[in-house]
Amino acid sequence: MAKYIKNPMPVDANEYKYGLEDGFDDVEAAINAGLDIKNYVNPIDSNKIPFIQTLEGKHYINKGDYIVTGVEGERYPCKKEIFLKTYTMYRH
Repeated sequence: MAKYIKNPMPVDANEYKYGLEDGFDDVEAAINAGLDIKNYVNPIDSNKIPFIQTLEGKHYINKGDYIVTGVEGERYPCKKEIFLKTYTMYRH
């Protein structure tokens, strides 16, 4: 199998805070949509579950997730531990 390296491309990203989501679901709707509630930690003090609409559909935001805006303007949540291993601060 051939190996590839991603082209270095700056992206916008912020650790999730209220206001970066596209919407909220109640807990029951989130569970029915596939949220693994046993491994979920809500990032806000609420019974509503924040989500981002991605190219693949709705993704729920977990505590500590970063919200990344890709090169085509697409947005997606990224787990903090993966984000910190994958990205470095862009300084121009």
